[in-house]
Amino acid sequence: MPDFLALTESTYYILLSLLKPQHGYGIMQKTEEMSHGRVRLAAGTLYGALNTLCDKGWILPLPGEDGSRRKEYKLTEKGKAVLINEVKRLKELADNGERALGEGSTW
Repeated sequence: MPDFLALTESTYYILLSLLKPQHGYGIMQKTEEMSHGRVRLAAGTLYGALNTLCDKGWILPLPGEDGSRRKEYKLTEKGKAVLINEVKRLKELADNGERALGEGSTW
């Protein structure tokens, strides 16, 4: 299955939030902030997504401090390529929509 498929909104914001290494709670906060509260990740949803993204090689867990349960994650080069591709895809969608609406649309 190719890596360059349309991302869910949650996955998109998780990857965006990991342009700088973050721990789970930081990812949840950043996602909610960037989406203006529209995307709120529950802990179970987030950690399931993080495991999937690790399995795909899009993110990596960073070594934690001894005795700490807090785990930070970072975006890999592969994950950054997926994110860049998604931004291009979304831009194309928006450009096409704006163009169609500007061409005599009755909306």
